[in-house]
Amino acid sequence: MKVAVVGVTGLVGTRMVEVLEERNFPVSEFIPVASGRSVGKMVTFKGKEYPVMTAEDAIALKPELALFSAGADISRDLAPKFAAVGCRVVDNSSCWRMDPTKKLVIPEINAGVLSEDDFIIANPNCSTIQMLLPLAPLHKKYRIRRIVVSTYQSVTGSGTPAMNQMQAERDGGKWGEYPAFYHYPIDQNVIPHIDDFLESGYTKEEMKMVNETHKILDDYSIGVSPTTARVPVLGGHSESINLEFEKDFTLEDVRKIWSETEGVTVQDDPASFVYPMPLYSLGKDDVFVGRLRRDPSVRSGLNFWCVSDNIRKGAATNVVQIAEVLLRNGWL
Repeated sequence: MKVAVVGVTGLVGTRMVEVLEERNFPVSEFIPVASGRSVGKMVTFKGKEYPVMTAEDAIALKPELALFSAGADISRDLAPKFAAVGCRVVDNSSCWRMDPTKKLVIPEINAGVLSEDDFIIANPNCSTIQMLLPLAPLHKKYRIRRIVVSTYQSVTGSGTPAMNQMQAERDGGKWGEYPAFYHYPIDQNVIPHIDDFLESGYTKEEMKMVNETHKILDDYSIGVSPTTARVPVLGGHSESINLEFEKDFTLEDVRKIWSETEGVTVQDDPASFVYPMPLYSLGKDDVFVGRLRRDPSVRSGLNFWCVSDNIRKGAATNVVQIAEVLLRNGWL
């Protein structure tokens, strides 16, 4: 199978290559694609080096599969061109997520929506994936009425320029003397601002969590109230999640449901200092949940803490898992 990775030299693209290797995805011809300034650079896949090529050259090779992580504008331009030659595209950008003609997929939750006619498939936002993986089975049993979520998102979610800014600050750089991705210093700071602000006062990142939740769970009645913040962490997103259910629950049942949910690991023993932390999620594909406790302010409320490697399950791994669904269904 000819497999292209578009945006292969980026943070997520690099991780996509690693995940393809780790999961032994059947690649007979590896096609690394990036912008013109990266053309000719060598990328290693399964011990062999491949030169980065242009998208045009890659399309001419007619790959069966293309994994995209190159930004919404590039995806909007190139994904249809890959699809036009019979290539299945799984795109990690925000470009196609809310397009009513495109599927938005977390395989453990809604792989069943995919069909043989789907040639451009959207990967959800990292924070949405992390939140919904543990929420979906609870919604199925108890029906979620309302979600209040606050995110604590790693600088890796902003890419290499943001990581470089934080490192420059940690190396003693003074504000204004180094390239800055954010409007403010990030080291020893928390910035309650991810993506552009909208007229409502919410940001685009926050509204992604609202809109994508409705689409993936196929339930537009769920209330979602998000606040997203950037924290000085080099990897792994954290979320504080409060749920209000229509039906009552027990903490024991919630733990049991999660223990039986693919991709979710319960770490919930505060007396022994066991709870999820982003440092220990790095390089792993599970979503880690803990700090479970009832919310006494509502009739049927649950609070918990949720952590995941945003570059793995929040991006690269979920993309490859979607490709694996296509493969299992015989569409690749």
